[in-house]
Amino acid sequence: MILILSSPSGAGKTTLTRMLLQDKALDLMLSISVTTRPRRSSEVDGVHYHFIDRHQYDLMKAGGDLLEAAEVHGNGYGTPRRPVEDVLARGRDMLFDIDWQGAKQVREALGSDVVSVFILPPSMAELRARLERRAEDSAATISARLDNAKREIERWRLYDYVVVNDDLQRAYHDVVAILTAERTRGARVAEGIEGFVDTLLAG
Repeated sequence: MILILSSPSGAGKTTLTRMLLQDKALDLMLSISVTTRPRRSSEVDGVHYHFIDRHQYDLMKAGGDLLEAAEVHGNGYGTPRRPVEDVLARGRDMLFDIDWQGAKQVREALGSDVVSVFILPPSMAELRARLERRAEDSAATISARLDNAKREIERWRLYDYVVVNDDLQRAYHDVVAILTAERTRGARVAEGIEGFVDTLLAG
């Protein structure tokens, strides 16, 4: 299964992603995207993103090596295809931290294997405050992110679930509940559970 978290910048998807990965009982693997965006001082190459130049990005996109690709704020983002296919082939669940454009493409490529969650901020004022507290972007960039956020929020209907991040712990527990429910969905576990049911009925 692939669990996708999307949100406007500053609404909390990166924090929620980190919390989900730190819970070893959930056993999630993170899909690490490539981006042409410059690395922020708080980011580590290969951990937060694979930071590549535009030429490399264009080659990967043209060669079909990206499961999804999107342009955000003038920068290219994409998900390398092979690592995702390898993790799914091993029977592991994967976590994606991508925007609505990428989520749409991943759903088109992988269909029922995908579960998507959109994270909403409690208000635009709080979203602005979070971006300003981050102190990583200029005032002009923050304004651009807020304008883009409004367009992203309009896409909430494209997602299976919507969580309002007005309280981080509650939002986290909501996402964990979604993951737990989807892991036990009948259609998803049918192959593995058939033998168990046969044994039950034969007893």
